[in-house]
Amino acid sequence: MHVPAGRGGGEKVRHPQKLEKGIRPDNFTGTVKRIWTYLSARKGLLAGVLLMVFASSALSLLGPFIIGKTIDNYLAAKSADGLGLVLAGLAAVYFFYSLSVWLQNFWMIGIAQEAVFKMRTELFTQFQRLPVTFFDKRQYGELMSRVTNDIENVSSTLNSSVIQVFSSILTLFGTLAVMLYLSPLLTIVTMIIVPLMFAGMKWITSRTGKLYREQQRNLGNLNGFIEESISGQKIIKSFSQEQKVISEFLVKSEQLKKAGYWAQVYTGFIPKLMNVLNNLSFAIVALAGGIFALKGMVTIGTIVIFSEYARQFTRPLNDLSNQFNTLLSAVAGADRVFDILDEQKEDFDEGDARDLPNIRGEVQFCNVSFSYEKGGDTVQSLHFHAAPGEKIALVGPTGAGKSTIINLLSRFYEPVDGSILIDGQDAREIRRESLRKQMGFVLQDSFLFQGTIRENIRYGKLGASDEEVRQAAEDANAHSFITRLPGGYDTVLAPDGAGISQGQKQLLSIARAILASPSILILDEATSSIDTITELKIQEALARLMEGRTTFMIAHRLNTVRRADNILVIEKGRIIESGTHDELLREKGFYFGLYQNQFKKASFQALK
Repeated sequence: MHVPAGRGGGEKVRHPQKLEKGIRPDNFTGTVKRIWTYLSARKGLLAGVLLMVFASSALSLLGPFIIGKTIDNYLAAKSADGLGLVLAGLAAVYFFYSLSVWLQNFWMIGIAQEAVFKMRTELFTQFQRLPVTFFDKRQYGELMSRVTNDIENVSSTLNSSVIQVFSSILTLFGTLAVMLYLSPLLTIVTMIIVPLMFAGMKWITSRTGKLYREQQRNLGNLNGFIEESISGQKIIKSFSQEQKVISEFLVKSEQLKKAGYWAQVYTGFIPKLMNVLNNLSFAIVALAGGIFALKGMVTIGTIVIFSEYARQFTRPLNDLSNQFNTLLSAVAGADRVFDILDEQKEDFDEGDARDLPNIRGEVQFCNVSFSYEKGGDTVQSLHFHAAPGEKIALVGPTGAGKSTIINLLSRFYEPVDGSILIDGQDAREIRRESLRKQMGFVLQDSFLFQGTIRENIRYGKLGASDEEVRQAAEDANAHSFITRLPGGYDTVLAPDGAGISQGQKQLLSIARAILASPSILILDEATSSIDTITELKIQEALARLMEGRTTFMIAHRLNTVRRADNILVIEKGRIIESGTHDELLREKGFYFGLYQNQFKKASFQALK
């Protein structure tokens, strides 16, 4: 369970405008090498693929050669002796060519899917290991785009483009070698178009690379915006901002359309250019070959072979050009994936940190300071002590730093100055996972996963028995409403618990925390936005949960913190008052003013 940064206390830590660090400078070679590390895990099968590529390339050259020689040896000589055997051999060539192509594609798809599976797994695993600060500064939809669109882009390219590149290169050099063997002079004539091809390809690919990277970036931005707008539909409709959202969507969609449009336009030039050059090459071979044949320099069969080879020579160039653009798009996607994989993991600074045994729950902040942004102080010189089992309330205006204190205690963030001690041990010397296993969270917005109620409660202790789950639900006052549901504990909840009330979700969250049996408990506005009857049930459940546990509670409604052992009044990141509820009222300071304002507001609402 995570404490969403900035929730409850109102600290502004998300920066939607910083969607990503930006696409890194061109590193085509480096990115391709990293993709290769995923493919090279199946070297044996890759060798088989390469063998089939060699075979298919050789057989594709052998077919036209046999046809040309057949014309010279049989048709020109007007003899049919042995022609049937030659035709059978030609049929065998094309059969084995088709078989080799099928095998190389079949094997390569398996290699590619395994590589993409590993890449996707590493990326998702990396998401689980990144610090909360990473997610605070990015839109979730944009990150989802990397797992889906970017990796799928890599997948589709690996499935076909890798084979096509190898095959095109082999066919290109093989064709050139055979052409030089048959007629160096006619080969030179055929090569006239090559400089035109390279000039055209260079002009096109120099533009498409940037456009593909921009297209991937704009797609991620659009996905992030869509995810955000769908999640905020209630707010959008409440403030009648549908038209504004549509306008923003159109702007982002237009940016994606423009990048995609020009990328496809430039890419579309390639087949048109190749068709023109293919026809030009054929015309040159036919014209020059005819002249050479009349002079007895080449045979009719050689001209036929050259006509086919001229097309085979330009086709690999065409394929390479097309595949290069596809590779640019895939590399742009892979680069965005590797950008996440290269982020520092949450545990990168743990070094010799150790596991934390069962603790008593003593917590001490020693002159702790922290800021989300450079140049400012969110909390300053915090110094307080919580004895085991003590209930500490954090109160103060929105943005005062209450949630930041919880985030620091949970090690979602690290102090800039000072230290936090848990049972006398510096929290930075304790592994985060071990520390958080000693903590339980009940938040203002109770998040539930898609699955059964039993599974959601068991999230607090995965090895818990059904009886333990049931007991936790009873202690949380959730058992009665669960049994009234059609499926009871096996009722399947929609994502985020849609279908049950906010109060019921809160009771399930309390049950989950009870099952976890933490030593330190975090309550972040756990009873806000709840009706009075449900609030009484929640308060009763929370009283059981807090018993014997060190508890930190964030609350805006001051009537919920009356029984706290110590109330810390936070303003502008500093503790300005501390004491029990009665002590702070007697002092008639900042807390007294907050309490009086809430009491007057509540009285006014009651009169209305």
